[in-house]
Amino acid sequence: MAGEILDNQGRGEANWQWPSIHPEGRKFGVAAAGIALVTIFLFDLELIGWPLLALAGGIFAFFRDPERVVPQDENAIVAPADGLVSQIITVEPPAELVGDDGAGQLGLPAGPVTRISIFMSVFDVHINRTPIGGVVKRLVYMPGKFMSADLDKASEENERQHILVERTDGMLVGFTQIAGLVARRIIPFVKPGDIVATGQRVGLIRFGSRVDVYLPAGTASKVLLGQKTVAGETVLAELGQQNLIEGVSQ
Repeated sequence: MAGEILDNQGRGEANWQWPSIHPEGRKFGVAAAGIALVTIFLFDLELIGWPLLALAGGIFAFFRDPERVVPQDENAIVAPADGLVSQIITVEPPAELVGDDGAGQLGLPAGPVTRISIFMSVFDVHINRTPIGGVVKRLVYMPGKFMSADLDKASEENERQHILVERTDGMLVGFTQIAGLVARRIIPFVKPGDIVATGQRVGLIRFGSRVDVYLPAGTASKVLLGQKTVAGETVLAELGQQNLIEGVSQ
């Protein structure tokens, strides 16, 4: 009806619903459940079978993929991950996101920026989303170690994937998916040249990890250390709002 208020999935009402399971996780969950049922009913090994069945449930929960309602604010930079804001610090952006990529495409300018790090435990949703809408300009995979993702040096030494997105006005935002102790694979859903909407799914990291977001120079963080974020919904910063606190460092 005219004047009806809809969410950005075009729905005029809000009802709780079971989150879907991402296809990447279905094969693992079904395999674990199948082994568990065979162990219980064919071999009568309940002490092994029931824990395996519980593991299958945990796998399905890990790969859950709930719908999200993205803020309708063109200046919002939204959280790319569910998790805990573990760091807000001033750093130089990664070399892979800075300067010319060799094909004439410019990246982030050199110079210190605010980095917001979001740590994902195994209990968080691990589908990652783009902080802004635009064109995927870079997607750079870097093999590396599997140290705890909450360590600062994980940004430079762990397996990671850098993504750079450019808005229609030329504004660039970079973010990095970082594997952790348990994670062993970063899976992209997009490629360079793809057009993405704010909050759109862009990839996942299997099992416990972190995502770093590099805010444009001078942009103020709207989140605090220890805050929980919801991917695609929590606003990390707003473009155009300058940082009033010089030298943000935690």
